[in-house]
Amino acid sequence: MIPIVAQPHAGCDDHVTTPDDVVFLLDCDNTLLDNDIVQDDLRDHLAREFGAISRDRYWAIFEHLRGELGYADYLGALQRYRLADLTDTRLLLMSSFLIDYPFASRLYPGALDVIRHLDTLGLTVVLSDGDVVFQPRKIQHSGLWAAVDGRVLIYIHKEQMLDSVAARYPARHYVVMDDKLHILATIKKIWRDRVTTVFVRQGHYAHGPDNLTAYPAADLTVERIGDLVTCDLSALFGETAASRPQQEQP
Repeated sequence: MIPIVAQPHAGCDDHVTTPDDVVFLLDCDNTLLDNDIVQDDLRDHLAREFGAISRDRYWAIFEHLRGELGYADYLGALQRYRLADLTDTRLLLMSSFLIDYPFASRLYPGALDVIRHLDTLGLTVVLSDGDVVFQPRKIQHSGLWAAVDGRVLIYIHKEQMLDSVAARYPARHYVVMDDKLHILATIKKIWRDRVTTVFVRQGHYAHGPDNLTAYPAADLTVERIGDLVTCDLSALFGETAASRPQQEQP
C-alpha cells in the first residue's frame, strides 16, 4: 500500500535522515490521542440523533467493516449505513459531526510536550493505521501533523510496511511507541536490536487481557504518554547524533 505522506512546504527541502539518527515512530490513536473518547462521543451523537437501535446498527457495520479492511473506517461504515435508507437526510449531519470533530481537545495531556522533547533527541514521525480520508484529517485537526512538521505515514497494517518506513526515514535506530503489544512484538521480531519498543498503556486495547498476556513485554512500559517527557530514553538506545556535542573542526 502507498502510504499517506505530507508534502514538503514550498521552498523547503524534504527532510531525509541519515543512518546516524534516531527516529521516533509514534502511533496516533490511544497513544497520542484519546480515541476511546472520540468513539464514546460518536456513540452518544448517534443515539441522540438516530436512536439506540440505529446507533447499534451503525456500530455493527463499523466493526464488520473493520474486520474486512483491517482498520477503522468511520466514513466507510457511514456509507454502508446509508444504503439502508437513502432518503434519511440526517446522515448529512452525522458526516459533519465526524469531519468537524474537535480532535485537538482529545490529545492526551503532555502529548505535544513529548513530541517537542523527542525532537531534541531525534526525528519524530507519526506512524498510524487508518483510511485515506478520515485518519489524515484527524491527525491534521488534532495538531499532530503540524507538531511533527508533516512527517506522517498512514498504512493499513503499519507493522507490515517497515521496509517502506525505513526507506522514507532511514535511521541507525528506531523507537516505536504504541498502545498495542501485538504491533510492538511484530516490529521487534523484524527489526530486533534495531528498534526499542515502548508500550503506552492507555485505552481499552492496552488494558485488554489478551493484549497483556499473549505477547512479550515491550522494552519500556509507561502508564501515560506524558511520562516520556521525564524518561531517559537515550539510555535505552545509546547516544543520538542530535544529543552528541559537536566536534571542533581542525
